[in-house]
Amino acid sequence: MDLEMIRESAARIRQEYGKVVIGQVNVIDMLLNAMLCQGHVLIEGVPGTAKTLIAQTFSKSMSLDFNRIQFTPDLMPGDVLGTNLFDFQSSTFSLTKGPVFTEILLADEINRTAPKTQSALLEAMQERGVTIDGARYELSDAFMVVATQNPIEQEGTYPLPEAQLDRFLFKIVLDYPSRADERSMVLLHGKSSSMPDVTALGVEPVVGAEFLRAARAAVGEVLLADELVDYIIDIVRATREHQALFCGASPRSANMLASAARGRAVLDGRDYVIPDDIKTLLGPTLAHRVVLAPGAEIDGTTASAVIDLIANEVAAPR
Repeated sequence: MDLEMIRESAARIRQEYGKVVIGQVNVIDMLLNAMLCQGHVLIEGVPGTAKTLIAQTFSKSMSLDFNRIQFTPDLMPGDVLGTNLFDFQSSTFSLTKGPVFTEILLADEINRTAPKTQSALLEAMQERGVTIDGARYELSDAFMVVATQNPIEQEGTYPLPEAQLDRFLFKIVLDYPSRADERSMVLLHGKSSSMPDVTALGVEPVVGAEFLRAARAAVGEVLLADELVDYIIDIVRATREHQALFCGASPRSANMLASAARGRAVLDGRDYVIPDDIKTLLGPTLAHRVVLAPGAEIDGTTASAVIDLIANEVAAPR
């Protein structure tokens, strides 16, 4: 597929996104990047920062199936995956599919439910398939999880297990909007206290599954030079040796960072990766995959700050 066609389609998706979401322009780029790389995204922010609206608007810009799960403390794994129910007429069990059988899944407030239920998504996110009562069911190759969560310090939340976090390609932390953006939000959405209707605001789908498959194939052909492969490996391994980190990034992190860098290059219309592609994605790709050492946590250090330090210490190839 022509890279210029992908770049133009991405620009059209950004336009549709801008009809509903004011500001947060980097978020749509990260979502597009993840979609091209078959990755999943975790969006974190305090209530009212448009996390759910961002996910809904993004899904509407794609001609893909969409389901939403509102995670709650009493949610069970069967509510996510589905269950086998007995049919008395045929005397057989039949599967009632859960909301995970879709293409874009909004896992809303994923940290409102217990780790047992959160873990129900592990197989689906990693292998794009689920096992129910010993039987394997395949999911769509376009399957993508867009999860939202409130910060851990908010009451009534559970921290996501490390294995769950490692499945997310990116973690995006939303900040409060600027004053100008907040004023524009009030002008656009301040007529009602209910959730804005994405369809009523004119958001239309831009691309579908066939386009997505071709675009993903193009991402796989992007050149990643040997020196950039070494650069990625050096950064990931440096996280395992830094004194401020108790646990560094997994080997999966290196694969995901390489894939994400290729996706960013494609969105920029290039068939090759440059060091800035990797540098820009270090925080969103690695910060949620490392665990701070107790001393660093007490000192108020953040994982993102440590990743920035490592990025400055590891020399990028010219």
